[in-house]
Amino acid sequence: MTNHDHVSFGKRVVSASRIGKMNIILFEDHEIGKPLPRTDARAEHILRVLRRQIGSSTDVGRVNGPRGKAILQSVQTEHLILDFAWHETPLPLQPVDLVVGLSRPQTCRKILQEATSLGVRRMFFVQTDRGEPSYATSKLWTTGQWQRLVRTGVEQAFTTRIPQVHFDLPIEQAVDRVASADALICLDNYEATHGLASAVGSASSVVIALGSERGWTGRERNLFRSHGFTLASLGQRPLRTETATVAATSIAMSLLDAKAEN
Repeated sequence: MTNHDHVSFGKRVVSASRIGKMNIILFEDHEIGKPLPRTDARAEHILRVLRRQIGSSTDVGRVNGPRGKAILQSVQTEHLILDFAWHETPLPLQPVDLVVGLSRPQTCRKILQEATSLGVRRMFFVQTDRGEPSYATSKLWTTGQWQRLVRTGVEQAFTTRIPQVHFDLPIEQAVDRVASADALICLDNYEATHGLASAVGSASSVVIALGSERGWTGRERNLFRSHGFTLASLGQRPLRTETATVAATSIAMSLLDAKAEN
């Protein structure tokens, strides 16, 4: 596997099962001004789901750029012709990074989509001492499924901002990458000394580390401590990794928003 700092989404042929999930339709810069093939899921969405007619418009966005409208100019046998008008650019992603122990593929799928919708800036999926090594070679990571899930999360959130996703770094390198944030938090059910909210405090940027299903080892806890992480908890009830991810991210972002308003 290779490290991915940016996600590229070009022309795609996607199953109809995804068609109903778009609140905005994304385009790469190189696709603007070119015919949209009828085999593309975006064309199917415009015609079959939104039922757009000639002259009507659809919400669109340029990847990591502005939102706008696409006016349907022509419907041909092989393609659609769209005319784009661009408006505002969405706000940047929140300064929240996640370090997540590689979990079952179905768990990581949920995290990829939901964390993207919430607006995290970066996600690092790392091998852990108690994790299952075979998870790293699942189809989720080796066939590009993760890219489609990220895109679905962006479309759901009606934005254009694509988070960075990394899935081939050792946990030590991932921790080094994020160690400059204001608040470094490792969620742990056993040795936590703070609640999540108090660990975030008045920080302007946050990193949240979450273990896989079997949690952290003593070695990993010491690794986090040595990099300045605070061991914190979400309460007394153990949560699924995907549930803890959504809950912790939502709390951290709410606190960041409150700080920005004051």
